[in-house]
Amino acid sequence: MADSDEDFVLESSGDERGPRTRGSRRQTRKSKKEDASAAPRREKWEDIQRSWDTVVEAADGSIAGAVIGLLEATKRKRLLRDTTPIQRGIIRHLVLVLDLSSAMVEKDLRPTRFLLTLRYARDFVTEYFEQNPISQLSIVAMHDGLAMRISDMGGNPSDHLTALQEKAFPLEPKGASSLQNALEMARAELFHTPSHGTREIFVIFGALSSSDPADIHETINALVDDRIQIRVVGLAAQVAVCREMVMKTNDGDDSGYGVVLDEAHYRELMMAATSPPITKSESTSTPSLLMMGFPSRTVENFETLCSCHSNLTKGGYICPRCSSKICFLPTECPCCGLTLILSTHLARSYHHLFPLKNWVEVPWSDAHLSTHCFSCHFAFPLNPPPTSPSKSRQSHGLTTKGFEKGSQSQNNSTQNAVSQRYACPDCKTHFCIDCDIFAHESLHNCPGCQAVPASVTKGRANVSSTTTANSRKLVGHNMKTQVAEATKMLEKSKIAPGNGTGSSMDVDV
Repeated sequence: MADSDEDFVLESSGDERGPRTRGSRRQTRKSKKEDASAAPRREKWEDIQRSWDTVVEAADGSIAGAVIGLLEATKRKRLLRDTTPIQRGIIRHLVLVLDLSSAMVEKDLRPTRFLLTLRYARDFVTEYFEQNPISQLSIVAMHDGLAMRISDMGGNPSDHLTALQEKAFPLEPKGASSLQNALEMARAELFHTPSHGTREIFVIFGALSSSDPADIHETINALVDDRIQIRVVGLAAQVAVCREMVMKTNDGDDSGYGVVLDEAHYRELMMAATSPPITKSESTSTPSLLMMGFPSRTVENFETLCSCHSNLTKGGYICPRCSSKICFLPTECPCCGLTLILSTHLARSYHHLFPLKNWVEVPWSDAHLSTHCFSCHFAFPLNPPPTSPSKSRQSHGLTTKGFEKGSQSQNNSTQNAVSQRYACPDCKTHFCIDCDIFAHESLHNCPGCQAVPASVTKGRANVSSTTTANSRKLVGHNMKTQVAEATKMLEKSKIAPGNGTGSSMDVDV
């Protein structure tokens, strides 16, 4: 008779007992008791921190201060990034691959995956050229088992937005998606790109399978040989082949593969691809000289043909090498092949190499140093918001006996709370949260550092550790001086006894 489970014990006839094959019942019950007594394993979803659990009411019962704090934390979440200067490729050549298969009809992302993807694709094109003005982009779609080209490689964002509106939006999600066909088309698009720029493929993949005509692993190996980097955003779940091609094309790093949680996370993953990738291999980190032209704007009295579209226009840019007229910048001259850009384009691409430092939150203990934002003159709150005593007791887990201790800890937490001020670590200037976001995402420069001379900025940075102590000493000294002067004035202005019906008063200090 075969064993049915581990509790079965083989017994012989009579008093003799044969060997036990799996173990005794006693050992099995003991192991089960040990497993039951052990701490149960918690899942990740059981440790979710809900925002409404941390809300603290003010003394008047309002939660305006907590709401402002949550909004500022959400805004600053995307700003807290690594600001270490790292070598990056600022001239990028990227192919955006969109999944337009039948899997995009699902409504787990509102209104549908298809409509939300096209909406975010338009935002991605705009933000991509805003952050990388001297880069180029191409769009490819996976539709009905085939790969179709939406737009060619180019540096004009209006051409890509028009192609999305005319070619992608009228389509209906249909059929299966083919990763291999899309990767082969993208590889052919990037094959003739110059070596001084990066080669990237950004895939939006909504299906859980790929219908390929051949072995996709051969295509992945070809992409590795051509030094093409791949990023993937999954809309359903993690797919093994997507993770494999991301790791192989990024030197074993799988951080370029993400699966969306909701609409906000979807947008966050897409906008993360607008930053240039880090240069990791030595073969791509070798510096090389690139000839560029800076053409001048001209306006003509009569219409002439442009060399890029063969359209009649009165204005354009004149190539400094061959004197051809170009409609827009940045681009490559269609006649001589010279890269044509403006100085502002080069300056906007430079901030990726030396990003602006993260500004630090100013506690209430240092809030007296400023009353308004340095840039927009927004009025800062002068006093910390009062908190409800009952809420403070509950948050600290205190009883009535420990109320004094709780009030002391409450005062300490109030002094260290956020004062809606954010200071630059170099110039020590205070800004509001909106100016913080604008400076890091659009301006890429500190207004305080630009307004204050470099010598003063360096001096402020050297004495940053003693700023708070010196300010407190100065405040204390000024208070003592004012008290002494007021005492002298009161002594001199003592009212003498009056005559007649008048009253007299002596002021003693």
